[in-house]
Formats: sequence, structure tokens, C-alpha cells
Amino acid sequence: MHVEPPVGSPRSLEEAYGLLASAPHRPLAGGTDMLVQLTGELGPAPERVLDLWRLDELRGIRVEGGALEVGALTTHAQIRRSEACAAHAPTLVAAVATIGAAQIQNRGTIGGNVMNASPAGDTLPVLLALDAVLVAGGPRGERSIPAVGFWPAYRSTALAPDELLLRVRIPIVDGRRQAFRKVGTRRAQAISKVVLAAAWRRDPAWRDVRIAFGSVAATPIRATAAEAALEGAPPTAASIDRAVAALLAELRPIDDVRSTAAYRLEVSGRILRRLLEDAS
Repeated sequence: MHVEPPVGSPRSLEEAYGLLASAPHRPLAGGTDMLVQLTGELGPAPERVLDLWRLDELRGIRVEGGALEVGALTTHAQIRRSEACAAHAPTLVAAVATIGAAQIQNRGTIGGNVMNASPAGDTLPVLLALDAVLVAGGPRGERSIPAVGFWPAYRSTALAPDELLLRVRIPIVDGRRQAFRKVGTRRAQAISKVVLAAAWRRDPAWRDVRIAFGSVAATPIRATAAEAALEGAPPTAASIDRAVAALLAELRPIDDVRSTAAYRLEVSGRILRRLLEDAS
């Protein structure tokens, strides 16, 4: 017989931290992933659930201290409607627009996408490419974790068991350009086979290049060899050729139920080439 796990529903962060300290809980935001996990189809269901939905301090979008801050309980739909996100993180807006249908976007949150830690999470490569910082909180206070070190292994994060994700901070960089690409089985409501986010400046050479991929490895990754091939180079066909060659040499895609490694490798090279050609 299926038994639903007990649910804690704190009204403050302090109460949430106390519940986490008392016993292991699975934090719940919009619930769009956990509803599937409760069936046991994706592994054992959690024994206890911590419902965060009433914690309004985890919501909101603001520009503060030279960064765009997005609360962990901010929904995908709210990000899509945000003028601040459109101005400073258009790739984040593009990414959340590809996540599910309207029902999922109205309920799912950026914090849930981050903490679910799926290599196919569409916002994760964006956060890598934009040098985002994930702010965690717990009984010992707050700490900031760069996105590049936030997902150490498959379906894992750098948070301690008694910590919660509070907000995402994306530094605002003058002159930074951004791009997002996603390849799935269809044009909408599809889990990505390959997802790519990039950020750079031009002066007119490629500068501060960030290239990040999802769905090609056990975690979202930075394509550091491709970045290095572009850094400081002029935006020419030759520099694009070098970057794509570097990517194909460094990438070791995975095989899974959605796609093959060979397909992912081919597609990754092609979408990077098209992105760079469009940006040149």
C-alpha cells in the first residue's frame, strides 16, 4: 500500500531550518518533479517532505549590488514576465520558456530546477554561462556557492542536508552578450537532448567567453577548451572552426533513453557553430 510521506509546512526560514535539523526532509517548491518521484518510478519516495511554498522571503526578482537576484521560489512564469530578467539575463528567460507547458511554468520554480540537479535542467547551463552564484542558508548563516562548483555529481548539489537554496545571483556585466539553444524531440514541452548557453563580450575580439552545456554529461558542464579557443581571437570562420574542433575533442557525451552519445556530439558541434556564426 502506498503511504504519503508526512509534510512539514514552515512559516519562516528559522522554522524550516529547525525541521531540517530535526530529521531528513526533502524540500518541496512547486512540486512538478516530486509528484512524479512520489510514485516511486524515479527511485524511492522521500520519507518526509518540507513544503516551502509559504516562505515569501524566497520569492521575488530585484537588481541589487550589481547583480540580478532571483528568489528560489520565483516561478518560471514570473521570470518570463520580468523586465529585469529580460534586460540582464535574456538567456534565463529563453530557458524557462522551454520548460513544460503553462501549468508547469506557473508552478515550477528556478530553485526547484537548480536543486533537482538534473543534467537536463534547462536553467543550469545558463547559470554556468552567466557566472551565477547560488546563495544557500542554514543554521550557520548564509554562504555563496559559484555555479561552477554547485553540481559536483549526478543529481547532487553542494548544499549540506540542513541548508536551503535561498536565491540566485547573476552578476550584471556591461556589454555582455548572451545566447541559448535547446534541441529536443519536438519544439515544445520536451526534455532536452542537448542544451547550450553562452555569454561573451566583443571588443571586437571574443572576450570573457563562457560556453556551457546540459544533457551531455552527468552534470551541466563548461566547455573550457572551446572557450579558450575563442578567447582573444577575432570573430572569423577560422576562430569558429578552432572552437568547434576544441569542443568535439573535449566533449564526452552520454548515452541514455533520450539520445545517443554520437548524436549529442554531432548536434553539440553544430549548434555551437551556428550560435557563433550568428554572433559574428
